[in-house]
Amino acid sequence: MDSRFLPATAFIDPEGRNRNEVERLVQQVVDLILAKLTGAAERPPMPETVDLPGPITIPEAAATEATLLQAIRDMVDGSMNPANPGYIGHMDPMPATMAILGDLVAAAVNNNMLSLEMSPSFSRLETLLLRAIAGLFGLGEQAGGVLTSGGSLANLQALAVARNVAFDSVEPGITGLAQRPVIFASEAAHTSLQKAAMLLGLGTAAVIPVRATADSRMDPEDLRARIDQARGAGQHPFCVVATAGTTTTGNIDPLAEIGAIAREHGLWFHVDAAYGGALVFSERHRWRLAGIEQADSITFNPQKWLYVAKTCAMVLFRDAGVLERAFRIPAPYMRATDGFINLGEIGVQGTRHADVVKLWLTLQHIGQQGYARLIDDGYRLAERVVEGVRQRPFLRLAGEIDTNIVCFRGEPDWLPAERWDDWNAALQALLLREGKIFLSLPVYRGGRWLRAVLLNPYTTDAVIDAMFKQIDRFAGRERGQER
Repeated sequence: MDSRFLPATAFIDPEGRNRNEVERLVQQVVDLILAKLTGAAERPPMPETVDLPGPITIPEAAATEATLLQAIRDMVDGSMNPANPGYIGHMDPMPATMAILGDLVAAAVNNNMLSLEMSPSFSRLETLLLRAIAGLFGLGEQAGGVLTSGGSLANLQALAVARNVAFDSVEPGITGLAQRPVIFASEAAHTSLQKAAMLLGLGTAAVIPVRATADSRMDPEDLRARIDQARGAGQHPFCVVATAGTTTTGNIDPLAEIGAIAREHGLWFHVDAAYGGALVFSERHRWRLAGIEQADSITFNPQKWLYVAKTCAMVLFRDAGVLERAFRIPAPYMRATDGFINLGEIGVQGTRHADVVKLWLTLQHIGQQGYARLIDDGYRLAERVVEGVRQRPFLRLAGEIDTNIVCFRGEPDWLPAERWDDWNAALQALLLREGKIFLSLPVYRGGRWLRAVLLNPYTTDAVIDAMFKQIDRFAGRERGQER
């Protein structure tokens, strides 16, 4: 092909003829990104304005490098800023350095996780690394899994395998079943379960909600009752999903008790540990996952509490062989390799980015002890928030915390209850505007709550103290106006 009509830096010449030009461009982008990231504390957690990178068209002629660099600046400036120490609103952390560099490496070599032939090193690395991570969860020597682009796909694959095992439905499907398949999950579970049920042809109503306690944990006794009711109604239960780290409050279901109920009834036991799974790295808090070793499958997202850049999630199985028996679709266009099953044949995705590179490098760079310190300090900060809420009679906690997520709201007695939601929304806006502190504002129990997720390694006691000073000033001002 004749590439002379392209910009000099359109590709990296494999013979190095444009190395100087590419190096200059790369350095400009790196300098731009470093300037933004090392100055992240000065920029607000959320953008004040969002400017799109120029007209959204596909140009006839190539854009200049200057135009592209300005577009990158605009996109960064219009993005959320999780590196700001005041960004404590979501389970979306600043990425670890090696996660950024790992993505660069994976993009540069552009291997395809579809098959061993197309990713000879990374395919083996993923298989072995996920086996090791499964070991941390106590799943045993036969365990393994695959990486996915997010926890929703991990939950989808886990439920698909559970369905196929229960109904032997890989080839015939489920259209001829005499009884409707149903799944049980807490009413506080992630909405990806309903999406998975829809995609699997079960319908969203196949996910039967189990009552959550006041602390947003699944009620085991209600689970027993729901299973009995479903069977009495002629339905066919096949899976129970427990959550380790609910989205809004971060609570953890009683895994051991739920696992025992699943075994008692012969049901597949899946644990959505997308968030809370990171606790296996903390000696101090690992006990909170007691019972997860009973799981048949686990969803875990390093893109959350392990600080790996998005996307990076996985689905693990106690018996990795179930992927070959109850999910694998051999691809005739992929060369067979003795003793190794191509990951594209046993995963939801075919062509897939080599997320294992950034995961592996980040795990190596931070290590188990480093993660333990990060996790433990996140709990310490969360307890500081809890104490601050308890000291203020106009604030109320959603319940007991299980992770580093604290959900609370203002219920000022000088206002009627129907105005509390607006009061909390106004407080959220003030914290962002005047304090550069971002809390999310989820709907929970029919009202607006403030949610703090203590993930940022650079969030300090001073940030928490400043947040409460802003809250006190806001409450004092608002109360004065109502008198």
